[in-house]
Amino acid sequence: MSGLVLDHLVKRYGPFTAVHDAELTIPHGRFVCLLGPSGCGKTTLLRMIAGLEAPSAGAIRLDGEDITAKPAHQRDFGMVFQSLALFPHLTVGENIAYPLRIRGKSRAEQRAEAERLLALVRLPGAADRPVAKLSGGQRQRVAIARALALSPRLFLLDEPLSALDAKLREAMQIELKQLQQRLGITTIVVTHDQREAMTMADLVVVMSAGRIHQAAPPVEVYRRPADAFVADFIGMTNLLKGKVAGPGRVAVAGGTLAVTDPTPAAGEVVLSVRPEDVAVRVGDDAPNLLPGTVTFLRDLGATVEIRLDVAGQEIVAVTAPQDRPMVQAGDAVHVRFPAEAAVVLAS
Repeated sequence: MSGLVLDHLVKRYGPFTAVHDAELTIPHGRFVCLLGPSGCGKTTLLRMIAGLEAPSAGAIRLDGEDITAKPAHQRDFGMVFQSLALFPHLTVGENIAYPLRIRGKSRAEQRAEAERLLALVRLPGAADRPVAKLSGGQRQRVAIARALALSPRLFLLDEPLSALDAKLREAMQIELKQLQQRLGITTIVVTHDQREAMTMADLVVVMSAGRIHQAAPPVEVYRRPADAFVADFIGMTNLLKGKVAGPGRVAVAGGTLAVTDPTPAAGEVVLSVRPEDVAVRVGDDAPNLLPGTVTFLRDLGATVEIRLDVAGQEIVAVTAPQDRPMVQAGDAVHVRFPAEAAVVLAS
């Protein structure tokens, strides 16, 4: 099979297992984000792909070739570390040309390729500038250009934007995605930032405690989470514990809700309903209503957040300002959970 395949990959450090039985297939040209909280194993997984860590079990294949035991310097992968690891005593052009120099390329070839890559990352004419004189975003571009100097088969980045301020980080997310689209190179990025993953990735791989919970396009991960962890980690959601009360019906604290998502025959489940799908009603008799009390309102400009107490559970609703119901803290209301918006998850 073409592309990158992780086949039951495991990494142990003594009695501790950092990565459990990871299975993943990444077709050529995809932008992949390994996403999860700190310590979930995403950097360890990236380092095994890069050849910087040896798997304890399992295999890594690229285009059908088993590269599990292949040294990192023979894999032809480009990598950008969180620290960027630029050489402060070299110029921008010399930093980018360094991989070409150690491969024996002529000075003219080094210079020409450095200029080409600088134009690609939108830093034309910067070859002779000292690295120390660059801004954070410019250093980021130089690190990316250096990693691309050898036309790598895979492009790997470990939290590459974490040191940038919020505005520059968002701009670099878009630039990195556009660059990847122009080059068509398979790119794998480690991040703990959900917004970053949703902005850039074709495929989001959600990890926790060394396990892959779901690998899917961003919209699918958001709208069709595989389990309660994914639902809760990606964005904001309301998780309601309940019991199956019949086909398409789940009993929760405060009442029974109809759902269009398939339900098991019986047993406990969890409903995930995104805040933007929750509606707050006053004196309404629409279906799927539960009684509640407004506890807090917050106007965020583009949206209004309403927090409610529904049978002892906090529920969050988010609405546009023009759709804001005329309620205030302490008001008794009804909270509507649309049947088609509730995702049924295993308890």
